[in-house]
Amino acid sequence: MPTTINKQRLLTQLFAAYKKQVDGSEPEPRPVLEQFIYGVCREGATRELADRAFRGLTERFFDWNEIRVSSVREVEETLADLPNPVLRAERLISFLQEVFETTFSFDLESLHKKGVKQAAKQLARYQAANDYVVSWVVQQTLGGHAIPLDAPTLRTLQRIGLLEENQNEEALQASLEHLVPKSKGPLFSDLMSLLAKDLCWENDPHCSGCPLLSECPTGQDNCRETMSASRSSRPKPR
Repeated sequence: MPTTINKQRLLTQLFAAYKKQVDGSEPEPRPVLEQFIYGVCREGATRELADRAFRGLTERFFDWNEIRVSSVREVEETLADLPNPVLRAERLISFLQEVFETTFSFDLESLHKKGVKQAAKQLARYQAANDYVVSWVVQQTLGGHAIPLDAPTLRTLQRIGLLEENQNEEALQASLEHLVPKSKGPLFSDLMSLLAKDLCWENDPHCSGCPLLSECPTGQDNCRETMSASRSSRPKPR
């Protein structure tokens, strides 16, 4: 496992290699409720796909109440480019219904007055919430330091050696928040999504083309195995 110094070097390489491929503009500021909805779209997807899905929701439906009373099928069609669009549609409708039943509105801005920890606890109580979405809202809107961890991000971080596979969720979060400065948290999330999408696929990752190969133990092992398999498959000279 890399030392802390090596982890910092790996992070430096990550930012240097991928920063040019990321939209340099600041993420669009959103109210708490909208950021929660965006977080549901963003989990397991890139910023580009999440932007497109969120924009589709705001353009296709008149307001959040219309989404609340729409069918799962109608909302799912707007989220078709995202993984598991049906599940996301169900979560969005459930969330909006729960917010409406408890506040009779679609405004969660009062959470800003509660402090980050209390606001996060309240968000976590919604049935549609999970650790990723709560961390996303904390990072993007509530002013706290949190690193949202979805499946592609976790997979990639563990492969390149920034996180250990046997760490629990709380330990993973604490470890990353120590390594990644708060000011770079949003950019880090974007970079990890791109790395997972472009190269660090779940099956047959493209390790030989990864800019982090020189530091990535998994990539080096995979490349050695590929080279070994290639040599063994060559016909022996007669």
